[in-house]
Amino acid sequence: MTAEGFDTWSRRQLLEVEAALEAWVPLDAPAGLGEAMRYGVLDGGKRLRPLLVMAACDAVRGDSAAAMHAAVAVELIHAYSLIHDDMPCMDIDVLRRGKPTVHVRYGQAQAMLAGDAMQALAFEVLTPDEGMAPALQARLTALLARSAGHAGMAGGQAIDLASIGRTLDESALRDMHRRKTGALLQASVLMGAACGHAGAAASEALADYGAAVGLAFQVVDDILDV
Repeated sequence: MTAEGFDTWSRRQLLEVEAALEAWVPLDAPAGLGEAMRYGVLDGGKRLRPLLVMAACDAVRGDSAAAMHAAVAVELIHAYSLIHDDMPCMDIDVLRRGKPTVHVRYGQAQAMLAGDAMQALAFEVLTPDEGMAPALQARLTALLARSAGHAGMAGGQAIDLASIGRTLDESALRDMHRRKTGALLQASVLMGAACGHAGAAASEALADYGAAVGLAFQVVDDILDV
C-alpha cells in the first residue's frame, strides 16, 4: 500500500471508529455518568489501537464488523485507563488532549465511575447478542482481559506506582512498560487477527509484529499521548 493509500484507508477507518464510539457509548447513563464517559473517550486521541485492530483484520481478510467491535472495545479500555491514571491517587494530571481531565471536569467520584463503566462497556461491546460467533467472542474477551489485567496494563501501572522514588534496572523497566503499554498494543493486533482465519505462520508473524509495536511505544507513550 502506498503512503497515499494508507492515508485514505486510515481516514476511513478513523471515521468509522468514531461513528461506532458515538453510537455505542451511551449518553443516557444515569446521573450524568454517560456525559462523563463520552467526554473521556470521544473527540480525542489518535486511535492507534483501533487502527491496529482493523489493519490486522484486513491483513487476514477477516470480518470487519467483528473487528470494529474489537476496535471500540480496545479504545474503551485505553480511555478508561487514562481516566484512572489522571486521578490524584495516580498521576495527578489536570489536562488530557488539551482539555481538563475527567476528574477535573466531573469530580473524582464520577471519574472513577466513568472509567469503571467504560471498562464494563468494552466487554459488553465484545459480546453482542447476535452477529458474532460465541467462540470469537470468547477469544476476543480473553485477549483483551489478559492485556488489561494483572498480567498487562494494570500490573504495569502497579509496578509504576510501587517504583516511585526508586531506580529500576533495565529489565524491570522493560517489564513495566511491556505490561503498562505494550500488552494492549499487542492485543490490538492479535484481536484483529482473531477476526480472520490466519494460518500458523501468519498468526506468528502478526504476534511478533504486535510485540514489536508494543516495544516501540513502551517508553514514548506518555510523551506522544497515543
